[in-house]
Amino acid sequence: MRKTLRKGVRILGGVALAATVLVGTATAATAQDNPYERGPDPTESLIEASRGPFSVSQTSVSSLVSGFGGGTIYYPTSTSEGTFGAVAISPGFTATESSIAWMGPRLASHGFVVITIDTNTIYDQPSSRGDQLLAALDYMTEDNLTVRGRIDSSRLAVAGHSMGGGGSLEAASSRPALQAAVPLAPWNTDKSWSELRTPTLIIGGESDSIAPVATHSIPFYNSIPASAEKAYLELDNASHFFPQTPNTTQAKYMLSWLKRFVDNDTRYEQFLCPAPDDRDISDYRDTCPHA
Repeated sequence: MRKTLRKGVRILGGVALAATVLVGTATAATAQDNPYERGPDPTESLIEASRGPFSVSQTSVSSLVSGFGGGTIYYPTSTSEGTFGAVAISPGFTATESSIAWMGPRLASHGFVVITIDTNTIYDQPSSRGDQLLAALDYMTEDNLTVRGRIDSSRLAVAGHSMGGGGSLEAASSRPALQAAVPLAPWNTDKSWSELRTPTLIIGGESDSIAPVATHSIPFYNSIPASAEKAYLELDNASHFFPQTPNTTQAKYMLSWLKRFVDNDTRYEQFLCPAPDDRDISDYRDTCPHA
């Protein structure tokens, strides 16, 4: 936790005015340097809250769309701050969109357009889920009349649970232009991702018996080149199913990763680097400092 030491001093009017001008100039410069910042300066309480500063609307996507099984899009209602980055999230093997639906409005309320998808069948493997995540992003940026004008198509990301997490690795491997990937308790038979170039945060569960971190999340993380930017977060005593119910620790660092790499919002760097000291995290590895 960062603390700021403040000292009370008397400042003459002219000096105070000069300081105000300098602060205003610095703020303007920061905004110019970081044009994709959305929302207020982040605090611990803000990123841990169940809802962020943006009001959220939603729209359903029919299962008749091409490339994936439909879903729900959540998006900031106001466009006064400009366009937003977008995230597609896949459920796991035999699961449906409802199992990951809580992430949609939570992330959207911080300034993202988010689609939580159903897959073509509940048995689709990671490779297919990766293709479907990309199809969902393409649908939002090209075909959906409600949100396509709200999205900056150069700022896209993927996430998913279990085989959906493995699918997010597949999607990032197929489309290096993605700005971020967040696999959650990921499962995949492919253990090597040396070709990955997308900044990737892998979140695993310490007590996962379906995709044990020793044979899934950790080998995945180790195989990704450090030049891609990567982090591995392990939730203390969490099972394979931690992403299926609201989880403050998962949401906090998932949001920070997406903000940092999709929006290039360096205000969120403080929550990722240096490594967080959080009692709910049993292991954390990363490539700090981020370039």
